[in-house]
Amino acid sequence: MKAVHIISGTAVPLDRTDVDTDQIIPSDWLKRVERTGFGKGLFSEWRDDRDFVLNDERHVGANILIGGTNFGTGSSREHAVWAIQQYGFDAVISPRFADIFANNCTKNGLVPVTVDAEFGAALMAAVQADPSLEITIDVERLTIEAPAASMEATFALSAGVQDRFLQGLDDISLTMRHLIDIDDYESARRSWLPTTS
Repeated sequence: MKAVHIISGTAVPLDRTDVDTDQIIPSDWLKRVERTGFGKGLFSEWRDDRDFVLNDERHVGANILIGGTNFGTGSSREHAVWAIQQYGFDAVISPRFADIFANNCTKNGLVPVTVDAEFGAALMAAVQADPSLEITIDVERLTIEAPAASMEATFALSAGVQDRFLQGLDDISLTMRHLIDIDDYESARRSWLPTTS
């Protein structure tokens, strides 16, 4: 996982509430055995509608997704996070995320930015009015800003999650921080106990 300090760019305003993981990446895409290529499936059923926001050329190259309340509900599929990342998004902003989806985000390097409903609606409207609006998310300061729209807010991440992003640590990296302790334990372990080798 790469370290994340600051995300800066434009956004796609997905003005829908209760977006579930099956809408993010339909189940047909879950048959893939590799962990790549999911960006093509992001919102694939909605993208058949040429008026869908991801089909709007004004949002090409956007790296931030703004969603409505209750984003990422439904099944626990990690594929939803992979699809959002592989499409090109580095962060998702919403007034509320489903817990499992938010947890999957933090384990895969996608920053879930929870804002209050009023700020979320105002930012959504600002991006709809000006697709070139620049947004900056600072993971170290836990701030989100859109200076041209005179908007600024804070968001929360637990200290552990914040450190995970700033250091670029996935679950394996976190475990490897304890390699000396693991080696010490294994070297003193009784030989009759089961092993994984």
